[in-house]
Amino acid sequence: MASSSSSVFSPLLRPSLRLPTSCGTRSTTVHAVSADNAAAATPPAPLAVVSHRRELVVGTALGALFARTPLPAGAREVEAGKYLPPAPSSPGFVFFKATTKDTPALRAGNVEPYEFILPPTWKQLRVANILSGNYCQPKCAEPWVEVKFEDDKQGKVQVVASPLIRLTNRPNATIEDIGSPEKLISSLGPFVTGNTLEPEEIIETNVEKIGDLTYYSYVLETPLALTGSHNLAKATAKGNTVVLFVASASDKQWQSSQKVLKAMVDSFQV
Repeated sequence: MASSSSSVFSPLLRPSLRLPTSCGTRSTTVHAVSADNAAAATPPAPLAVVSHRRELVVGTALGALFARTPLPAGAREVEAGKYLPPAPSSPGFVFFKATTKDTPALRAGNVEPYEFILPPTWKQLRVANILSGNYCQPKCAEPWVEVKFEDDKQGKVQVVASPLIRLTNRPNATIEDIGSPEKLISSLGPFVTGNTLEPEEIIETNVEKIGDLTYYSYVLETPLALTGSHNLAKATAKGNTVVLFVASASDKQWQSSQKVLKAMVDSFQV
């Protein structure tokens, strides 16, 4: 990192730091300078020092920006099957149920525990502090990412939580109170795709009742999405939060993993 930070500003420093040419290779004309003008004629030495300090500051800032974010307490850089139990009713999958050890929002009581199944080969990813909502709990104004899992060959999933107040003024509203499936996904679509969601990219919607909660689910074809050209999503509202589960895949991943991703989305519950 140190070498890269020096290269950022080195073109600005070279004119000030160029060493005199050797006397043996090139003649040099020396002009007399009076004592009164010596200070004005002498190049200001502190300039290089200040520039060098600026390099160090910028280099330190960039280093902090790109430093690896520590995993939350529950996150592991190993296959999920090595620390999660098998899913009782889904052979070939393991079972994840979020606890207060996993995210700042769960510890703050902003999100109810959620659960889903996933293949044992998937790994949990880091969630950057700025995306995790850690800095704004317990009163976040914008959605945040709870947890993320990924497999290079099959795709990725993430849980996104949105404060209810962002979608409706009714406290403890149900998902039906917020509106239709189309209205909800139009508000949260950018958090599914990573950029934008157009109405024609919504291929299918479904409404399902599980226990006391209603869930909206979606099939999305999103060729320009940052998350992937294929996205499945499922959302519900509980307490003061709307919780959205998203499974994403590229065209290549989708060909072999769409059944796995659908099983993961179907299993999601709060």
